Formats: sequence, structure tokens, C-alpha cells
Amino acid sequence: MSEDLKDGAPVPARPRGGFFAKVKRGLFMTHTEILEKLGTAVKEGLGFDESVLESLEEALLSADVGAETAATLTDAVRRRAGGSERKDLAALRGMLLEEIETLIASAPTPSGRPDVPLFVTFLVGVNGSGKTTTSAKLAAREKASGRSVLLAAADTFRAGAIEQLQTWADRLGLPLIRHREGADPSAVLFDALTAAKARGIGSLLVDTAGRLHTKKNLMDELAKMRRIAAREVPGAPHETLLVLDATTGVNGLEQARRFVEAAGATGVVLTKLDGSARGGIVLAIYRELKLPVVFVGVGEAVDDLVPFDPAEYAKALLGDDASH
Repeated sequence: MSEDLKDGAPVPARPRGGFFAKVKRGLFMTHTEILEKLGTAVKEGLGFDESVLESLEEALLSADVGAETAATLTDAVRRRAGGSERKDLAALRGMLLEEIETLIASAPTPSGRPDVPLFVTFLVGVNGSGKTTTSAKLAAREKASGRSVLLAAADTFRAGAIEQLQTWADRLGLPLIRHREGADPSAVLFDALTAAKARGIGSLLVDTAGRLHTKKNLMDELAKMRRIAAREVPGAPHETLLVLDATTGVNGLEQARRFVEAAGATGVVLTKLDGSARGGIVLAIYRELKLPVVFVGVGEAVDDLVPFDPAEYAKALLGDDASH
């Protein structure tokens, strides 16, 4: 698949590259801002004095790593800085990179896919995060891996959501279970589960309605859907992916926390990472939520949803080298 839809028109795919190249594009603004602030502080300070460390914490905050995570990383660098013989930007960057890698390494990794006849995935999140497009991109990945796939249009509230997913399903050559706009999402889910079992489908992807994490009735509805899935398919939903818009920065952290509590989110898909200077939100998700980032969206094309590589992300967050 080489193109995507944007406002109804195809968007050609860019030449494919590795994870690092794609994420580096998205994080260019982030690492440029961090290194510029640190470079100025190191030049003006005497070695790694407290003013440099304060600049480090400010730079991390501006990248939206979150207050707690910024303080933790700064404290770790502070402990190491005293024993460092080198006092230049490259040394500071190296220490920060190692601490970021340590933070990520201590977080959970995505759980392995269970060997079940029907693997059920829920996609949840707030309006505008990119759930419907992500549902289709995940479906394309599943199909490419050789699995049979069924899509469920359980976002019956947002105008145009069903038609948007139908367009995707038609382009991908995949079946879609849909009801009319305004229908009961649980009824859509039930029909999708029934159809998937009857047809011997291997993977069911459920696009749920966007909901604010503060709306109790909508969160209760999501809990009801989870119960229906578990009743119809043992262990379902096997995966609940929280779709977060990277451009929301730390505001997305509270969203994520509530969805973990109410919806049993097991992982994160971070969208729009190609257009955000707030890529540090990944670190806050890892440290404060202990939730793995499974995929990142780095563009409009259908194959611009790529598996998250924590080590490569850490390098991209700080650029290739201190000269950036």
C-alpha cells in the first residue's frame, strides 16, 4: 500500500526509510531545542554547574517529558556530572542519553501475542487522536502479515467515522461490520464478534468512539464493551491500544492515566510524531504509566505506522551527535 487518504484525496507515500530516519524527522524540533538550550548553558557556565542542570531540566520540560520525569533525569545527570572529567556538551548529551535509555529499559515491553483463534484489539482514546486511521493502518499490517482481518466500526457517534472506516476497508479489501450512525456500539461489537467467529477470522480490530476521559457515562460504555468481548471470546480484548496525539504533549498524560484505569489500556500508539516538538511525552508514558509504546505514527501514508524502537527513539530524541 503506497498512499493514504487526506481530505478524500490520495497522499503519495514518501520513500521508505528505517525507524531512526522516520522518527528523527518527527523529533528534529525536539532535539534541536534541547541541544540549543544545553549548548548555551554549557558555554556560559563553568563546567556542569547548577545553572547548566537547571537549563537541562527546563529543556526537558519544554520537550514535554513531564515534571516528575524531568526532575528524575536531571537528578541522575547531577549525580554523574560531579565525577565526569569532560565538561562539554557532548559529555552532557552522552550522560543524558544513557539515563534515558536506562529509564526506557526499566519499563515494560509489549506482551507477546497469545496463540488464540481470534485476536481482538480495541482502539480507544479521545476525539481527534487518529483512532480510525490507526485502525486501518493496523489492519493493513495484519493483512500484510498473512492474517485474516475484520474491522468493526464501533464509533457510531462521530459524524463520518463509519464512512471513513468503510473507505479504508474498501481500499484495503477488508470486510467491515457497521451499523447506522447513532447505533449502540455494543451491538456493533457483538455482531462483529459473531461474524469473526463464524468466518474464522484471525484478527478483529474495533474502532471505538472517541471519548473524553472525564465523561463517566462514555467510559462506562467502554467497560460494557469489554465485558461483552470477554463473554464472547475468552481473554478478549487481548489488546487495548490507547491512541494518543503526540502534539498534545503532557496533556495526553492525564488522558492516558484515566484510560489505563477505566479501559484497561495495555499499550500506546503515538500519532502525529512527525509534526511535534513534544516527543518527550514518550518518556513520561514509560516512567509514570509503566505503559509501553507499541507503534508510532510518523506520516500520512498507510505504512507510516511503525513499530516503536525504544533505543532508536532515545538517540533520535537527542540527535545523532552534539553538533545538532
